[in-house]
Amino acid sequence: MIGRRYSLAATALTVLATSLSTHAFVPASTRASLPRLYSTVEEEKTEEAVNDNVAQIQDTSREKVMTFSYDMSIEPKYEKPTYPGTGNGLSGDAGEYDIIVIGSGMGGLACSALSAKYGSKVLCLESHIKVGGSAHTFSRMHEGGKYSFEVGPSIFEGLDRPSLNPLRMIFDILEETMPVKTYKGLGYWTPSGYWRFPIGSREGFEKLLMEQCGEDGPKAIAEWDALRERLRTLGGSTTAVALLNLRQDPGFLATTAGSLPFVLTHPDVFGDLSLTFDDLSKTVDEFVTVPFLRNFIDTMCIFCGFPAKGAMTAHLLYILERFFEETAAFSVPVGGTCELGNTLQRGLEKFGGKLQLNAHVDEILVENGRAVGVRLKNGNVVKARKAVVSNATPFDTVKLMPESEGEPKGLTKWRNELGKLPRHGAISHLFLAIDAEGLDLSHIDDPAHLVVQDWDRSLQDSQNLCSFFIPSILDKTLCPPGKHVIHVYSSGGEPYEPWEKLTPGTEEYEEYKKERVEVLFRAVENCIPDVRDRLEFSIIGSPLAHEAFLRRDRGTYGMAWAAGSSAPQSGILGNFLPFPFPNLKTPIDGLLRCGDSCFPGIGTPSAAASGAIAANTMTHVDNHLKLLKEASQKDPLYSFLDAGIMGQVYKPLVQGFTPSPELRTDQFVAGAGVSPVDYTATDPNVGERIDLKE
Repeated sequence: MIGRRYSLAATALTVLATSLSTHAFVPASTRASLPRLYSTVEEEKTEEAVNDNVAQIQDTSREKVMTFSYDMSIEPKYEKPTYPGTGNGLSGDAGEYDIIVIGSGMGGLACSALSAKYGSKVLCLESHIKVGGSAHTFSRMHEGGKYSFEVGPSIFEGLDRPSLNPLRMIFDILEETMPVKTYKGLGYWTPSGYWRFPIGSREGFEKLLMEQCGEDGPKAIAEWDALRERLRTLGGSTTAVALLNLRQDPGFLATTAGSLPFVLTHPDVFGDLSLTFDDLSKTVDEFVTVPFLRNFIDTMCIFCGFPAKGAMTAHLLYILERFFEETAAFSVPVGGTCELGNTLQRGLEKFGGKLQLNAHVDEILVENGRAVGVRLKNGNVVKARKAVVSNATPFDTVKLMPESEGEPKGLTKWRNELGKLPRHGAISHLFLAIDAEGLDLSHIDDPAHLVVQDWDRSLQDSQNLCSFFIPSILDKTLCPPGKHVIHVYSSGGEPYEPWEKLTPGTEEYEEYKKERVEVLFRAVENCIPDVRDRLEFSIIGSPLAHEAFLRRDRGTYGMAWAAGSSAPQSGILGNFLPFPFPNLKTPIDGLLRCGDSCFPGIGTPSAAASGAIAANTMTHVDNHLKLLKEASQKDPLYSFLDAGIMGQVYKPLVQGFTPSPELRTDQFVAGAGVSPVDYTATDPNVGERIDLKE
């Protein structure tokens, strides 16, 4: 989704504080059999929990914050199969690697590729037959023609050139390119009619406010300027330190040291630490009263799962700073969203890493309180010398670690709290292949559009907000000439319970699918009134299909901890600031997490950044500093990544603590300041190198 950035001081303190929250545990006993990640488990649920999840969709007022809750610790009754054609998960060989990454979403791939560049021997295991997690593409043949559809995110900014988007930064660090087509706006279909947000033009946005706000136009412009001014210091930090500077150990003092000039000249940034992670609506309520502007801000935040109420203030910083620069543009990856994963995969393999598809992980193996590898669905065991990283959702990760008798209380608490975290609802999809003969689309300028039925209803309501995306307007490779492909998808607020009672393929199931996606058909009819008459074919993707196809428990859009309070397992920082993410570290030594349930949150750029932070955390600080220096020389925009002389000043003070103790193997326990390895790919034997030398 749309890239997001976070303030220098807040992110740095996050890493420092949360790094103190992980401890080793005593050995765990033999584990019982485990519900598999490739299945969604139907569980016994209390009537109260079911009623709470379903009842909230009956009252979707604008001020309502919607989340869904399930107890993953309850004994499963039966398992549901994966989506046909997505693999049986039975591939994967036994072996030994430095780092094993579970899942090839943006977080997992970024972690894998950067860890390989750092010199580690890496294996990334993917249950699906395709790479990329939610960011991939599927195809259907129809009358001899191939039609390709997106299944996940579709709105990307900052991928066309060096930018502050962490995903683009990672591409550049890996020296991989991904061709894109660009466009300069986002279409809106609302109760008041069609309008367009022009990215990259402050003048154009002010013109939009004047057109849509009538006599309140000047007031809206003034309120927008006041909001930007209030957040100016935090926004300015986006070019003082990047998410890629971060790591979760004391080494961050060296890797973020290049930001010291900004801190010294902007001491007020410390006063905004709490604001960064707090509920954005508090600041919006203070400065913005014009309804149109409030609506716009809500839609800019909804990509993280919440409108302004529930979203972190940090989610708006990138938009305030970046979206009004002349060079800003949205991008369509040529060949489909799958190219995001393909690009990261090329980077992984360039540096000697390995990706294994159709390799389902059944269990994370723990010995003497340390993650030592994984057991695959086919029974093979893969050992990890250094660490295991889970890119699965927290709800799926806890399934990989069944409770055992006598296990440490901290581990039990971690598993139970992560398994019960609130989440966003599921998503419904509609995939349309249409005949474009005689179709006039001159009234729109862009392939991406948002549709709002009623501004007085929650934007989390799947029957109120949806998006449609026509990538074939720009990318002609996705379908035959004279045709278009359209992906329509609801907001992540579709309740799961009504769906889990249905059996795919039955008449009842098919009818309910049609009922729930009717709003998606009507959304496209705003733009193409005769879309149903133009159909070549259509495919409805229910939450059950979304769940099975993308391997996400109950088809969830992601974790949903509303801003304003600290999430469980958020580390020491959560005692001082409202940090709404569980720690990427865990109570098990050598086990980390990454992905959209970790800081910095939902969205492809954020998920990729979480993977980068995990990779940084697992390597020596000297390797990290060298990579930042190399990256800073790739484009003038990246010059701020280099920690400079101050990084070298801090390095002797912190290098003995990197990686942190729980990520060290036996040969690293004694002694400090261990010599780092060459992290580049110039060595032809890069695949044989490991990050921790004997």
